[in-house]
Amino acid sequence: MANLVWLQGATDNGCSISFLNTHEPDVAQLIRRFEVNIAFHPTINPTSGPEAMRSLEPYAQGEKPLDVLIVEGAVQTGPNGTGEYCIVGERPFKELVQELARAAHYVVAIGTCASFGGIAAAEPNPTEATGLQFHRDQRGGFLGADYRSKAGLPVVNISGCPAHPDRLVHTLAAVLLGKGGAIQLDEYQRPLDFYGSLTHDACPNNEYFEYKQSAEHFTDKGCLFEELGCKGPLTHSDCNRRLWNLHSSKTRAGSPCMGCTEPGFPDEYVPFFETVKTRAGFPRKLPLGTSRTTYMAMAASAKLACPDRLKSGKNKKK
Repeated sequence: MANLVWLQGATDNGCSISFLNTHEPDVAQLIRRFEVNIAFHPTINPTSGPEAMRSLEPYAQGEKPLDVLIVEGAVQTGPNGTGEYCIVGERPFKELVQELARAAHYVVAIGTCASFGGIAAAEPNPTEATGLQFHRDQRGGFLGADYRSKAGLPVVNISGCPAHPDRLVHTLAAVLLGKGGAIQLDEYQRPLDFYGSLTHDACPNNEYFEYKQSAEHFTDKGCLFEELGCKGPLTHSDCNRRLWNLHSSKTRAGSPCMGCTEPGFPDEYVPFFETVKTRAGFPRKLPLGTSRTTYMAMAASAKLACPDRLKSGKNKKK
């Protein structure tokens, strides 16, 4: 039996809801297949109050093994380092995280808030919120850059707002099968299986992107990057491959990607539905790591080569 504790800090519980909606396997199948004991989860716990809080003590004190600690939501360390902006039971949330992280074989941050601070740590960040091992793109966070779990791994970050349930389920399967050490992480400690490519790569609007044919309104055909603020070419996730509810994604539904899996979300990606331009009229942040000169040359050539079938009505030859 594998013991799992799930804590919630500065969160809207969106990642819990996402996880509970997982398919193939569903949550019940996952628990039975891997013999998981969910020892504590604030939203679905069968007990409450002092009794629920006491259930954490054997894991924090090492009396029972803690196989996986999942943290949802940012750690609010204020005011003045006391952590009293976020109290669970009668204790600061940060104390619970610190104690249980020390005892855990694996620690997983679920969602961008737990991974990088996210919305909870957006400026001006009055509650002094931070991620478990990152504050935005800076290594450190609450547990510190050198933190390692008992299995020898840093915090595994499953970012997203919310995170896709498959990313957590597959990560849990790996660690519960004893293959946690085989998980390859990127520079922000995200599993490469889910964050090793750009959201843009499988976008259904990619042909419009290649020929720089932009949608100007949400109902138009065309790429959402240059005019409507899509962050897909700047964002690492598998959202257009690992579809939500086995069905769709934001860009497949005609909505711009907001970059929610990235360390700089949300501050670096607002306004969400507007592309911030330079004086030359080009996007301030360019996709695919290209230089501004290269992007301008590519964009000009692509527009000249665009087939008529892709051109918007105002750009078609009369």
